[in-house]
Amino acid sequence: MTHNYIAGEWLPAAETSPNINPSNTNDVVGEYARASAAETERAIDAAYDAFPNWSRSTIQARHDILKTVGDEIHARKDELGRLLSREEGKTLLEGIGEVTRAGQIFHFFAGECLRLAGEKVPSVRPLIDVEITREPLGVVGLITPWNFPIAIPAWKVAPALAYGNTVVFKPAELVPGSAHALSEIIVRAGVPVGVFNLVMGRGSIVGEAMLNSPKVSAISFTGSVPTGRKVAQTCITADPMKKVQLEMGGKNPMVVLDDADLKVAVECAVNSAFFSTGQRCTASSRLIVTDGIHDQFVAAMQERMQGLVIDDALKAGTHIGPVVDQSQLDQDLKYIRIGQAEGAKLVAGGDLLKREAPGFYLAPALLTEVSNGMRVAREEIFGPIATVTRAKDYDGALELANDTPFGLSSGICTTSLKYASHFKRNAEAGMVMVNLPTAGVDYHVPFGGRKGSSYGPREQGRYAQEFYTTVKTAYTFDGNGPYVQKTKSRE
Repeated sequence: MTHNYIAGEWLPAAETSPNINPSNTNDVVGEYARASAAETERAIDAAYDAFPNWSRSTIQARHDILKTVGDEIHARKDELGRLLSREEGKTLLEGIGEVTRAGQIFHFFAGECLRLAGEKVPSVRPLIDVEITREPLGVVGLITPWNFPIAIPAWKVAPALAYGNTVVFKPAELVPGSAHALSEIIVRAGVPVGVFNLVMGRGSIVGEAMLNSPKVSAISFTGSVPTGRKVAQTCITADPMKKVQLEMGGKNPMVVLDDADLKVAVECAVNSAFFSTGQRCTASSRLIVTDGIHDQFVAAMQERMQGLVIDDALKAGTHIGPVVDQSQLDQDLKYIRIGQAEGAKLVAGGDLLKREAPGFYLAPALLTEVSNGMRVAREEIFGPIATVTRAKDYDGALELANDTPFGLSSGICTTSLKYASHFKRNAEAGMVMVNLPTAGVDYHVPFGGRKGSSYGPREQGRYAQEFYTTVKTAYTFDGNGPYVQKTKSRE
């Protein structure tokens, strides 16, 4: 059984939960501790007490710890990637890739420790200096999802520590293994007692304790829209108020124009919609295709989908692994039925699959004749299901692409510089891809969206400092100016 890490100790818990391999439900990855509200509060207290010293630690000390974390992640990428794929269900290549990205994130923020900078500017008044600096917030609560069980924790934990905050980290209960392994690495790197705390368990218990604690200064959350809204409301109405950062859902469009390279468009669509079993907030579940290429595109997609191998995530040659659990599988199947009831046509996939071991296997599904008002075109499904909507021309496609309550990622496949440039400027999304999958981003640049997808400052890259720090403006008078002279003259 694995333990929580609280106030510098690995502590057992009264409750545990099993971590089930979705590729083989007979395989239990491990039993993981569930923290209670009292244990969460103890972790918060430890982080609160550790903040004064950590926030004033040297940038070299913080750099060295984060670099050590990144080094160990890279050295163990195959082992950690296998663990990730075993518990979450993405293919082994994808799992190793995600672990590699986590190591890169820690290395980037190790460098950010040494790149911390402020400004010194002249005042509009004589003999006064103005300094603008950034300072850490305090205790930061980090709540992460199940679909990227090491990369998303990395891009929250690394900047939080780099900028001098202390951390209480609650990973998704469905995939605790990668988070626990990452926590062990952070502890071994020499993080001081109380600076980093791991509290695994239910959101209704651990998350609530973090949200309701007056000692927590900020919450960074990635997850569903309904939970995100609750997190935001609680943080904003808290006393004192908490700074809040939300990354939530997506219903990302990929526009395919008549002039697109058909092979490029199909590969972008298959990667965006189905890889990682479609369980990415940046997945392109809406394919918007103009009249002139529509039929060719659908036929090419059907042919390409026939060649996809859906099997055990750890097996060589697997393109797509299982859905993460029974609940998500049920949701995927429900939405396929909803789409058909609304008038959509299932032209490929959508079948439950049996493999060597019992698992949550679903053939990726393609629905055509979908209008933008259908539920399958408006609600996030979070599975290997893509819809195809026909558009008359570019203008119609752009209008459809922007007609969504979400705004995370948006893509276009075209050989036209005119349309590519116009789309980049006018797509209502935080990220835009041209002739690339909508999923897949770099670790050193901002990540985030608009509308119902995101709230608060961006994650990743230098822009992470906008959330994990607060700005201070300090004025200094040199002591020999007119204010002193006026005072002396009065005397």
